[in-house]
Amino acid sequence: QVQLVESGGGVVQVGGSLRLSCAATGPAYTRTAMAWFRQAPGKEREFVAGSGYGGAYETYADSVRDRFTLSRNDTDQLLLQMDNLKAEDTAVYYCAADSRLAALTTPLAYHDWGQGTQVTVSS
Repeated sequence: QVQLVESGGGVVQVGGSLRLSCAATGPAYTRTAMAWFRQAPGKEREFVAGSGYGGAYETYADSVRDRFTLSRNDTDQLLLQMDNLKAEDTAVYYCAADSRLAALTTPLAYHDWGQGTQVTVSS
């Protein structure tokens, strides 16, 4: 039902910025809540940021609050603007979709996932 494709990952220096995008297709009711997760090698998948129905109920992980910002563009892509990147932000970033009204922070809540895009932050 839902297809998600991430893009925008790459290599950036500490303190730099990247903008990730998630192109979503499928019925809108199947992706009322959407979120970004990330996973570094040897670590558990971690919630980054998410929003619920109509873009409401925005939630950010404490580790990225005030540095990352969610938005949607003219073609309804979910964007994640990442500023002041740190080495610990290095991970594969995944877009996820859920049918709830609000975005939950556990990956178990999401029924569809993109393939991921690599973000590498280096000095």
